[in-house]
Amino acid sequence: MSTTPVPPHGQPSLHAVQVLGKGGSGSGVHVRSLSAGLVARGLRVTVCGPWSAEIGYGFTEAGAGFAALDALTDAGSVASLRSASLGAGLVHAHGLRSGLLAAMALRGRRVPLIVTWHTAVDTDGARAPVVRLMERKVARTASIVLGASSDLVDRARARGARDARLAPVAVPAPRAAGGRDGAGDGDEQKARAELGAVERPLLVTVGRLETTGLGPLLDAARRWRALDPQPVLVVAGEGPDRAPLQRRIEAEGLPVRLLGRRDDVPELLAAADVAVLSSRWEARSLLAQEALHAGVPLVATAVGGVPELVGDAAELVPYGDPEALADAVTGLLADPARRVALAAAGRARTAGWPTEDDTVGHVLSVYDELVQTFWCHGG
Repeated sequence: MSTTPVPPHGQPSLHAVQVLGKGGSGSGVHVRSLSAGLVARGLRVTVCGPWSAEIGYGFTEAGAGFAALDALTDAGSVASLRSASLGAGLVHAHGLRSGLLAAMALRGRRVPLIVTWHTAVDTDGARAPVVRLMERKVARTASIVLGASSDLVDRARARGARDARLAPVAVPAPRAAGGRDGAGDGDEQKARAELGAVERPLLVTVGRLETTGLGPLLDAARRWRALDPQPVLVVAGEGPDRAPLQRRIEAEGLPVRLLGRRDDVPELLAAADVAVLSSRWEARSLLAQEALHAGVPLVATAVGGVPELVGDAAELVPYGDPEALADAVTGLLADPARRVALAAAGRARTAGWPTEDDTVGHVLSVYDELVQTFWCHGG
């Protein structure tokens, strides 16, 4: 069992600063869960991030302090973070940009820095040299880099991390579960009616509206137009490519609805026949975790950390192969027994995943190790 880092006699409890950027929902959910767990174990926690994150995740409701990093320039954000972390026992940044801001804010201070890499930043194109430079800076500055998947740990080591470790990130227990392996209850039927799927199969995906991930999915949806009954695919999320995606949906008559941001994803999944993950890359996909927890059959691209996360509890297809994606979904819709088997396999798979408490305990053990090292050896 991990222990809470204990300061020297007469000193206050450890102050752990969490730094959160404007990234995906997975890191926000994780920091909310982690903050609540750390506070419950006697640590003082301050979350630094955009004010929108406090509104969305309620860190102060979990007992943490909050400092907004909404300056118009990076220099302003660094100054705010430097002030908020004054006297901190350690700083734990989540994401590449947050790690870089934290590294700059801690310059000249003997404070250990932990950085969790939740996802990989695209290194294709003109930005590639800049991204690699940022990764090297963060990897080499951090005392420890925690990777949400094995390939992220390998990436951090390749960028020069002195200590990189696997640290799977757990999601909170689902608020709703059930899936479509049995008869839906009233709430599920109501949700299906609102989404236009009373007599049609319901497919659910969640993600940022970008053509790199959703383009192949829309290609697959073209093939589903010929099915009877025709499934409806609903997409929960927002992003920069909403307008061109919507134009394509309308021009091609695709059975797809863009729902925008939703705070009822577990309820959407509980009503779904199949969940679909078409990402170009994922570490420890929040959608995949929620789908398997809910017992919803999942079709996902075999990218990043997805295969090690789901094992044989999902149908995996190559990224960028819309025919394979369409065929996998079509096959599941035509095979109720396979859907039931995948739902059972998904629930069994989740039993071996770390819980929120496991995740907090693991992070605490890392904190304890770092703090003891700095106290005993001077950083």
